[in-house]
Amino acid sequence: MTMTNAEKLPKGSKANTAGHNIAHGKAVLETEIAGLTALLGSVDDNFDRAVEAVHAMKQGKGARLIVAGIGKSGHVARKIAATLASTGTPSQFVHPGEASHGDMGMITEDDVVMMLSNSGENAELSDLIHYTRRFGITLIAMTSNPESTLAKHSDIPLILPKAPEACPNGMAPTTSTTMMIALGDAVAVALMHRMGLTKEEYKIFHPGGKLGQRLMKVTELMHAYDDLPLATMDATMNDVLLTMTEKNLGCVIITKNDTEIQGIITDGDLKRHMAPDLLTRTAAQIMSANPKTINTDSLAVEAMNVMTKTPGKYLTSLLVTDDKGHLKGLIRLQDCLQAGLA
Repeated sequence: MTMTNAEKLPKGSKANTAGHNIAHGKAVLETEIAGLTALLGSVDDNFDRAVEAVHAMKQGKGARLIVAGIGKSGHVARKIAATLASTGTPSQFVHPGEASHGDMGMITEDDVVMMLSNSGENAELSDLIHYTRRFGITLIAMTSNPESTLAKHSDIPLILPKAPEACPNGMAPTTSTTMMIALGDAVAVALMHRMGLTKEEYKIFHPGGKLGQRLMKVTELMHAYDDLPLATMDATMNDVLLTMTEKNLGCVIITKNDTEIQGIITDGDLKRHMAPDLLTRTAAQIMSANPKTINTDSLAVEAMNVMTKTPGKYLTSLLVTDDKGHLKGLIRLQDCLQAGLA
């Protein structure tokens, strides 16, 4: 029997050193990488069939991919179900043992079942296998044993390549579970491509936390057109200051025909032009022409990057425009920071 890299190293002792720990760690990773390399070569037409079966399942009202497994395979199954659900494929973990005691009722004829077992011979899986066969439910098997009960009774067997476990005794699920997780990820991402899931659609499944924040669009944070402080080029600075104070957004946008942007007046512009005759001057004399803009389809984090990373400038606000360059809103650095984008 071929020894793993981890098995070739000296086993632990009281005099174990940091060097030995690092060597053992690297050997484990090398063993698991070898397993993943073998897995890459084993992806075949059955993988395509599995992806298409799950994709077709989604056309059924309320249908889900049921993922099941026992022991370490069960933990992996939970992770795969969570990944699928978060990437747009309705999915749920069902414990095979609990399924035998009533949870089988969670599974409908419209669902697809994916069962994980390295050996494919776990007794706890038998009732669930029988249930899928009785009601004609598509069964996808993920196992390393093509001759196992699970593989033989499945509709679509995803066979993991034979690869040594990384533990020194060759028994603890390590390489096998790594391959299962990777293959589950491959199914999930292939389904994302199959359904054409966009960033915006992905965000629907991640409304909380940093990921949801990073996928917020400019339009979700911007101040809409009706709330903007606007003035024309011939407006006196006395009127401009009144508008700036009333709207309290730290600027006044200079426009023509309401949506055609001609410039912007900020606190910085006021400081640069401070003089006794400031109030009698026109907006055209004070404004900064060609202000920075960002499209309505952009992400809020992109707007923040423009404001904070423009060479030689530190912007506090950014005008939002549509594809025709028409003014649609205003997004401020303060709004981005409050939303947790920093």
